Amino acid sequence: MFETITDEEERGQVGIGTLIVFIAMVLVAAIAAGVLINTAGVLQSQASDTGSETQEAVANQIEVVNAVAETFDDNNEIDDEDYVDTLEMTIKKSAGSGAIDLTSMTVQYTSDSTSETLTYDEGGATEDHFGTEGVADYDDESLTNTEERVTLTLDLGALEEEIDVGGEDEPVGLASGSSATVALVDQSGAQYTYGVSVPSTFGDATVVEV
Repeated sequence: MFETITDEEERGQVGIGTLIVFIAMVLVAAIAAGVLINTAGVLQSQASDTGSETQEAVANQIEVVNAVAETFDDNNEIDDEDYVDTLEMTIKKSAGSGAIDLTSMTVQYTSDSTSETLTYDEGGATEDHFGTEGVADYDDESLTNTEERVTLTLDLGALEEEIDVGGEDEPVGLASGSSATVALVDQSGAQYTYGVSVPSTFGDATVVEV
């Protein structure tokens, strides 16, 4: 049934062929293992980064402690509506959040008449930027502890449409009875949205809660 190899030269050739096939199989297996290990490493790294970013986006939150607006002084030249031209929001980081870099944060301001994305500027609030000021000597560029407070300022007069005041167009801000939303987005992508509601009447007040 089986052929008996009696020639010594033929026996050696069969052994070399088997060895070559074996070495080839080992090399193929080694290459495949290397590819799998490398792929697994890349996937693990991506999964770790994604997990960290997701955790930060969920955990990192900014809270608004208080929000007030300064009224626009029209010198009795506007009869039908009152306006607020400066918004000041006292903010802090929520419990469990990591350090929040305010210089990397963006603010999305949206009202019935405008929608603007604002970035940080140490020079203060403008039509393109928001300003910050540390409360009680706290740092005005970051929030690292829950007890820290920073005042974030928006120039509503620059953001909203100008109206005619005494024959000239002036940046008066957000009208009484109006509303807007302010979305604070930190460096990790976490977002906190605050709704601004301007009172219908101000009376003699120069600062009103919103």
